[in-house]
Amino acid sequence: MSSFRHPVGPQKPGVYWRRRLTVLGAVAIVVIVVVLIVVGRGNGAPSVAASGSPSASPRAAASSPAPAASASSAPSSGSSSPGPSASASAADGSAADGDTCGKGQIALKPVLDKSAYGPTEDPKIAMSIENTGSKSCHMDLGSAQQVLTISSGEEQYWSSKDCQTGGTNQDVTIKAGQTLTTPAIAWDRTRSSTTTCDSSRPSVTGGGASYHLQVSVGNITSADSAQFILN
Repeated sequence: MSSFRHPVGPQKPGVYWRRRLTVLGAVAIVVIVVVLIVVGRGNGAPSVAASGSPSASPRAAASSPAPAASASSAPSSGSSSPGPSASASAADGSAADGDTCGKGQIALKPVLDKSAYGPTEDPKIAMSIENTGSKSCHMDLGSAQQVLTISSGEEQYWSSKDCQTGGTNQDVTIKAGQTLTTPAIAWDRTRSSTTTCDSSRPSVTGGGASYHLQVSVGNITSADSAQFILN
């Protein structure tokens, strides 16, 4: 103990005391670090793994042009309360908000740019789709579902389906009271069939002949046709 209290050596006693204090300080720091690590492991809150919410998948992607009106995606509902019953929806002719459009909810109308055409004029034909219900709904309005038909009397002269290739699907939401119009296409005043797609087709009669345009989307058909004259 005398050597501890009174260091013996060539240096002054103060040098030895400073060395001992340095060693003791280092030991104390190590002990404190070890204690903090042990305590931290015992009291730390468990980490929570972050889970990303799934992104909504689009009902369908299409390269064909959309009907000429802005269409919003079908709204999602965060409520757990049940929606209208199927019987109630059928009674008023409209689907529940965001459901698939029903026949009683959609009104189709043929659209023409003119009611009479000169000998060198090609009719521009299209269709309008109106949601007459009180709820928004969605339906496939892609070219694969659209059919435009031209007839005269009881005879069909032309159909957009006869020589269609690469028809597309496009799911569109239609708000209550909203009307969409498809892009117009030109009818070349010829008679179509599935056997004349790669050959010349005969022209239809003009000179004041009367024709009718009717349209449909899927299983929904326009209630009326639109009459026009070819001169």
